[in-house]
Amino acid sequence: MKVWEEAATVLIQGQSLKTWSYPSPDIERVQVVLTTNGRPLDVDVELWQGPDNTPMKMLVYNEDGKFRPFRTILETPRGQNTISIRNIAELEFPCKACVSAENIEYDQALALSKSNGQVIQGGALRTYPYDSDVSSVQVLLKTDGRPLNARIELLQGPNNVKQVIELYSEDGIDRPFYAIIETPESGNVVRIVNTATLEFPLTAWVQTYSIDQSSTGDIPSTLYGGGDVVKNRPGNNDPFIG
Repeated sequence: MKVWEEAATVLIQGQSLKTWSYPSPDIERVQVVLTTNGRPLDVDVELWQGPDNTPMKMLVYNEDGKFRPFRTILETPRGQNTISIRNIAELEFPCKACVSAENIEYDQALALSKSNGQVIQGGALRTYPYDSDVSSVQVLLKTDGRPLNARIELLQGPNNVKQVIELYSEDGIDRPFYAIIETPESGNVVRIVNTATLEFPLTAWVQTYSIDQSSTGDIPSTLYGGGDVVKNRPGNNDPFIG
């Protein structure tokens, strides 16, 4: 991953906390990558802005942090932001974190937001199955300015949850959620659940991010919740991969 070569990694032991502060208002977003040595990843990621103000937070569980590293880009508007990462796993399960505000390639997220997303009403869910050729998927969640509450799951087979992200953002425009989810092997399904009440809908964009270049055959198609079939072009646009 390119970010590992450009920024220092920090080892976070189980039951410990690390923070990264960004006081400058010029820093508009920060990228976060979390991995393990193959053990489960269980972390609490928070964005702090001033004392006792947590405008965005997420609980992340991953069955294998080496096979499926967690990668996200957090919006940090108006300065005085701190990224907090707490490893809530036991002491035997450390993780590695890389947090960087430099060389963030956000073009894919901006292009994604200009396409038509799918509205998910409060209490509803959408599922997005993917072919085995798809090696990673990008997920963007936004609201019209109201709070964003959602659960993002990666399943591989019936009721076999590989990754879960419990998300809260106080403003889904100022601080939308954007992440790249690894989808190795076959049978991957991304499930988005709007955990808010009916009055708080969200808009979701879930699309192929990178294709396994060793695969052969036709360009794979992605079946969206709702029945729309979209053709995805092969390519590697991953800002974290050199």
